[in-house]
Amino acid sequence: MSSSPLLDTLGRPLGDLRVSVTDRCNFRCRYCMPRERFGKEHAFLPRAELLTFEELSRVVGLLQGSLRKVRLTGGEPLLRKDLAELVRMLAESSRVSLALTTNGVLLPQFAEPLARAGLARLTVSLDALDPAVFAAITDAGYSVADVLSGIDAAADAGFKRLKINCVVRRGLNESEIVPLARHFHGSGHVLRFIEYMDVGSTNGWRPEHVVSAAEIVERIDRELPLEPLERSQPSDVAARYRYRDGGGELGVIASMTKPFCGDCSRLRLSADGQLFTCLFAAVGTDLRGPLRAGASDEELARILRQVWESRTDRYSEQRNEQLLRPKRKLEMSYIGG
Repeated sequence: MSSSPLLDTLGRPLGDLRVSVTDRCNFRCRYCMPRERFGKEHAFLPRAELLTFEELSRVVGLLQGSLRKVRLTGGEPLLRKDLAELVRMLAESSRVSLALTTNGVLLPQFAEPLARAGLARLTVSLDALDPAVFAAITDAGYSVADVLSGIDAAADAGFKRLKINCVVRRGLNESEIVPLARHFHGSGHVLRFIEYMDVGSTNGWRPEHVVSAAEIVERIDRELPLEPLERSQPSDVAARYRYRDGGGELGVIASMTKPFCGDCSRLRLSADGQLFTCLFAAVGTDLRGPLRAGASDEELARILRQVWESRTDRYSEQRNEQLLRPKRKLEMSYIGG
């Protein structure tokens, strides 16, 4: 594919590809995979329906002239067997920066192999430090200590500047905002708070559950004074702040109150090979079919180009402008965060 910028209908360049490698997870977080919907009877994707590492590597190779970053997601991506081998294949065959988002509990086992394979960056999800709050959110047999051990293991493996993501839901974990800020202040890691989003249809989202980015910053600033920073890239989703005392940096993602659709550069590939041009998409474009039917690189590149060049999505802006009717949305565990 040409190295010239690939632009959608609104002039937004393709920059990032998010690749879901599995729809399975070992957590049952309330905002993503509530247990009453994703219990023992839930039918996850059969292994044969997942894109192989070779297929994933081929897609990334076709897009690499347009990409600056590939992020591996899930589900929980570390549940995908031999994931470090996929990282190695992507690192050897492409020039893009490789990142991964995880809940962290398997990092003591996998951080070092991932680093050796060529993974550049890690993001760890942690929504609470209080054990009871953490248990209420994750609904799984893991503890805060398990996640913190994973973060330490990643740092020991060479990932010195991790991103730590916290989704804030009012009535559940807004009390954790300042404790988390204190914990990671001076750590060298970048804590990021995310407004609770209306992704999917099973998490019971309501507007009153949203704690705004402005409130999050105000709560922290009262305890640990902050000052704003410029975004590193126009397409970066987080507003950046630094502690005035030199204790590092944090970010706030205002996806609900200050949508950033105008700068969105993300294309998403589900574990079973569906391409989506928005986190809030209802339908995708099948890529697995052509891949397994023997499509040439030129034919696949044409599909990829057409998907992006016909992209019109700006869901979050339209939602705030009250231009959208309710529709079925894909679950975050399927499409990746």
